[in-house]
Amino acid sequence: MDFKNHYIEKKISDLDEMDSKVRIMGFVVDKKENTIVLDDGSGKIKIFTDATNIIDNLNINQFVRIFGSIIPVENDIELRADIIQDLSGFNIDLFKKTKELYNKLEV
Repeated sequence: MDFKNHYIEKKISDLDEMDSKVRIMGFVVDKKENTIVLDDGSGKIKIFTDATNIIDNLNINQFVRIFGSIIPVENDIELRADIIQDLSGFNIDLFKKTKELYNKLEV
């Protein structure tokens, strides 16, 4: 099965210019006309989108998941958002506990 088109879950600090499609979760810490800055606790990244109406509806400190494509820039990485998912009300502690259990069980 070919998984090249799947978005790989990553922390911002683990992103690499060789990554193609990734998904990251974090808090919106800044926003402009067509960009947001996301912080996941491991780092920050600038994210671009053509859907300015979506950016207008985001709030600072809002928890979101981004599905996007890596854009290598000089000495840095940026992301072009394909999907921005609102995770307001998402139980991050339960998510982390569940992920730890999956990792222990090697699922």
